[in-house]
Amino acid sequence: MNARQIEVFRTIMRCGTLTGAAQALHVSQPALSQLLLHAEDQLGFKLFQRLAGRLVPTPEAELLFPEAERLHRDLEAFRRHAAALRGGTASTLRLAASAPPALSFVPAALQAFRQAWPETRLVSFVVPVQAIVEKLEQGEADLGIAMNDTGHAAIQPETIGSSEVICVLPAGHRLAALEEVGPADLQEETLIAYRRDTLPGMRLDAVFAAAGVPLRPQVEIDVSIIALAFVQAGIGIALVDGLIPWAGFAGIVARPFRPLVPLPISLLVPTRRPWTRQQATLREELRRSLAAQAADPAHRGRLRLA
Repeated sequence: MNARQIEVFRTIMRCGTLTGAAQALHVSQPALSQLLLHAEDQLGFKLFQRLAGRLVPTPEAELLFPEAERLHRDLEAFRRHAAALRGGTASTLRLAASAPPALSFVPAALQAFRQAWPETRLVSFVVPVQAIVEKLEQGEADLGIAMNDTGHAAIQPETIGSSEVICVLPAGHRLAALEEVGPADLQEETLIAYRRDTLPGMRLDAVFAAAGVPLRPQVEIDVSIIALAFVQAGIGIALVDGLIPWAGFAGIVARPFRPLVPLPISLLVPTRRPWTRQQATLREELRRSLAAQAADPAHRGRLRLA
């Protein structure tokens, strides 16, 4: 029996008459009779008998009826789940982001996503890039966004823009009078910078080496926002990404660092799982939000699109 025949059988059992079942299923009585005959032919036994003008289920029909009810419930649950997926009401979307994007353009992207998919549950992780990669590889996140374009197994980086390293220093510091800061200006300063085994750390190391100045950070960081408290406390000067809105924090100023040290902004996309419509929407909203921030005069020249 196919799904339609099971539905016909169940409805006849519940209604007790062909006429009532035909009305419930919005089909003609002759068409319903034909469906029932085909079902009985496939089964090899009768489901109903006519006794004294009444339609009476056979013993076999009585035994099959509980199974037909169970299959109906399962099919209805399947249909509800499919409808929920279509409407975005049964899904969860998990985004893993490093701190700079999470503190800059990601919130606007998530706000726009929520307007498009209000019933989708959002889970947001703010973690270093290595943790993003691990979550994507283990299926604990659906999409990543980080300032790193290094490829990994089953993860494809998709560069959507770039920021740059800037110099963040306490307000009133002597270097705040400069229009831009370079390696030579930092030789006598307590330097806060990325670890050398990170992508920003390796790029800074190359720039300092080319300038003939050794890169010796006295305070090493993994996450740029950590430098904020150190600079505010007067511990030193930080070389960090220009994506975080540093100008909004009290007690510090930001200056361009030259030579230019570009830092990629990449979507990290799992390659072994199909895209949902919600993931595609968030992907586009992240691009759109980054473009809007790049057009903001506060970020002009410091943020570029791919």
